[in-house]
Amino acid sequence: MYADHSHREAQLARLRATAAQPHRRILLTGATVVTMDAALGVLPAGDVLIEGDTIAAVGAGINAEDAIVIDVTGAILTPGFVDTHRHAWEAQLRRLMPDVDDLAGYVTSTLMGYAPAYRPHDMYVGTRLAALTAIDSGITTMLDFSHNSRTAEHSDQAVRALLDTGIRGVHAAMAPHFGDWDKQWPADVARLREQYESKLLTFRLATLATDEIAGPALAYGPELAEAARRLGVGVSIDAVFGTPSSQAILGWERQGLLGPDVTLIHATGLTADAWRAIGDTGTTIALAPTSDAQIGLETAIPAVDEALAAGVRPGLSIDVEVALASDMFTQMRALHAIQRMRAVNAVYGTGAEPRRISTSDVLDFATLQGARTNGLGDVTGSLTPGKQADLLVIGAQDVNTMPLNDAVGTVVLGADARNIDTVFIAGQVRKWGGRLLDVDLAALRDEVAASREHILRAAA
Repeated sequence: MYADHSHREAQLARLRATAAQPHRRILLTGATVVTMDAALGVLPAGDVLIEGDTIAAVGAGINAEDAIVIDVTGAILTPGFVDTHRHAWEAQLRRLMPDVDDLAGYVTSTLMGYAPAYRPHDMYVGTRLAALTAIDSGITTMLDFSHNSRTAEHSDQAVRALLDTGIRGVHAAMAPHFGDWDKQWPADVARLREQYESKLLTFRLATLATDEIAGPALAYGPELAEAARRLGVGVSIDAVFGTPSSQAILGWERQGLLGPDVTLIHATGLTADAWRAIGDTGTTIALAPTSDAQIGLETAIPAVDEALAAGVRPGLSIDVEVALASDMFTQMRALHAIQRMRAVNAVYGTGAEPRRISTSDVLDFATLQGARTNGLGDVTGSLTPGKQADLLVIGAQDVNTMPLNDAVGTVVLGADARNIDTVFIAGQVRKWGGRLLDVDLAALRDEVAASREHILRAAA
């Protein structure tokens, strides 16, 4: 991994020259391999063999004479992180309201104020920026909860942005909360699937839990559940908060509208009965740790304890970059710290043993469980032979990660985006030597700035 620059550039040139070969083999050798596969565990010095877009073998001393051999000694190999919920189109508005105090403030400013000003081109720019940032920080799969689908062209541009970056994308389409739109949703999802679905791009229906924010048309229920079944897609449900959502969940249970293909996002402040229904039906959960805590959503406590008690291992997500960090390292650390603080506080002074989650738990949530939550558990999320080759090379000899004593602890508590040396998605290299590939940063900067200025002017 720490070979000289010219050698690394020669390796990259060979990878690029052979990228179209369907059976091209790459052998990553000598790393500490964190597989996130219960049967394989952590290999202190292991190899990963990629064939085409697939993980062909994981182990020690793999012999592959015809492979492009990349020595990653001194690094950690992990599966790529999986983001289960991000409103990618908002990326031009990053940190525009870093101290937003509540959900109403976000809804009023962003969904009511800025969203109607977006042109299709702005959807492309925001979504592409979010996806590139995701790849740069080690997120190889991103569910884009695209709730500004004003026209078919708005949706097309959001989808094309995912495709152009090479990320493993899940486009979850929803109509806008406020303003004019063409009423093409949800039927237009059928066209999107037919036109764009591929190994790297899948689709879901995005909805809200109740009618409190944007009215009944966007609230999950029998009509939207039937639409999802007709379309053959899963459902991601946002704004799952408190008593109204708890009552809705029990209603969905009675109607047979819950299950593994349904994801509830946030899930803060739910009742015990609602959690029982979630666990009984195998419904999945997407937590947004910094969103819940920083914006103050319902109880403001990420519902990891409640999920685990119900038998659900959740995925993690970024949510809204208008007020939050963009990377999975922040989500893992926030959840790890909040849950452990809460566990110790709950038994303080009693002598009882706190029930704390581990760094292995949160890395599981950020990889394998995120993939399962997105409906891709058989595709990605672990370094398992037969799965897609979505993986990270993380520097473990950098100033903030050396010396390597515990690989999982280093990934969760020590590393950050600067240590993501290499990113493979479906066997294709998307980041190499610490830099994103195929991105003109100067042109991107100009495009993002111009899009932002248009949105701010039009909204004003």
